[in-house]
Amino acid sequence: MNAAKFPEHFLWGCATSSFQIEGATTRDGRHPSIWDTFCSYPGKVADGATGDVACDHYHRMEEDVALMKQLGIDIYRFSISWPRVLTMDGELNRQGIDFYKRLLAVLKRNGIKACATLFHWDLPQHLQDIGGWTNREVVAEFVNYAEKMFRELDDDVHQWITINEPSVISVLGYINGIHAPGIRDLKKAMRVSHHLMVAHALAVRKYRELGLTGEIGITLNFNHYEPYDKANPNDVIVSNRMDALWNRQYLDLLFRAQYPEDLLAWLAEKDAVPEMEEGDLQLISEKIDFLGVNYYSRNKQKYDPEQDGILETYTCNDSDANVNALNWEVYPKGLYYEIVRVHEQYRQLPVYITENGGAFTDDVLSQDGQVHDWQRIDYLQSHFAEAKKMIDDGVDLRGYYVWSLLDNFEWHMGYGPRFGLFYVDYDSQERIWKDSAIWYKAFIHDQKAT
Repeated sequence: MNAAKFPEHFLWGCATSSFQIEGATTRDGRHPSIWDTFCSYPGKVADGATGDVACDHYHRMEEDVALMKQLGIDIYRFSISWPRVLTMDGELNRQGIDFYKRLLAVLKRNGIKACATLFHWDLPQHLQDIGGWTNREVVAEFVNYAEKMFRELDDDVHQWITINEPSVISVLGYINGIHAPGIRDLKKAMRVSHHLMVAHALAVRKYRELGLTGEIGITLNFNHYEPYDKANPNDVIVSNRMDALWNRQYLDLLFRAQYPEDLLAWLAEKDAVPEMEEGDLQLISEKIDFLGVNYYSRNKQKYDPEQDGILETYTCNDSDANVNALNWEVYPKGLYYEIVRVHEQYRQLPVYITENGGAFTDDVLSQDGQVHDWQRIDYLQSHFAEAKKMIDDGVDLRGYYVWSLLDNFEWHMGYGPRFGLFYVDYDSQERIWKDSAIWYKAFIHDQKAT
């Protein structure tokens, strides 16, 4: 395939999350999450979709690991369902934890490392009932959950991720309200964001206190922001604001123990500066072993005060932009720019691309029974090239986990968009190799060839 060679021990993988693939939402003691509740509200999720069955991974886990083995990946990133593994009083649900122990055992038997994410958005509903992440008591509940997972599973987990995309939880769940729990309140959103980062740091500290020696970090979602019109000062302002809200907020907290000054000034105007306890900022900068990065797209920001009363901005792609099926611009250089920014402006530490992928118009079953998704292959090739370039430029990039292994439940978009390397027939639950999966298998094989 004439692929540029990545470092010898570079990890190639795939990623999923619990609510998006597992199904079995009422089996073996699992209780509702905020996403079960959100799906029950008419009009919140496309086509009234739910996660009740999803990809039925809970019952088809061994079949799915067999696909991973055939694919040749080194590592599988999954998330643990908090409402599956703990009871509502915070104790272990043995049936729930045993599912993940079986998963880890099957992965190990097949020579695949495990990357476990503690929180990928499916907060137990009973904790939302007391305010969710706006309530600092939920931070303590998270640390209790994390400690139990560390004690039960750490022996077979290569890598821990505390929280997936705090920016998405805050913005989409509490500003735009298109994700669970569906709230539109900037002040609450910033409280949520702050508490998520405190929860992350306390989980990292707990991991160290337990004397565990594996890798632990956090995954941030980087949107690459640019002004729609660089000559328009209002477009520049809102682009910088979105960069501060989505990206720099978390980088400054993790690596500088502070909030960006421009973000704080804007939040002060909105009476939305988060409440902090003494020592929070230093706590949040607790040392991590790696940074996980999710990246999908570039966003060009155009000022329009009537488009969104909270953010006063909206994304406006060029008419000739290369976009995917969701109108997200395909912009591989943004991946390079965002990770190199971390390397040059914040801290030089190991980085893993923990999600990258897309949904495309050619994600359809053809008459020959195959999925000829060449747009995804082009997408991955171009982003892999930027990953190799950043390594050549000195970034300590150690792994790349494609989103996603399977077509799955895509949150408020339901089952319309297909991000998987494997096509899922949701009626029969058959998994079908897309051309991109065949390509990825050959790519990985070529990387390992001597």
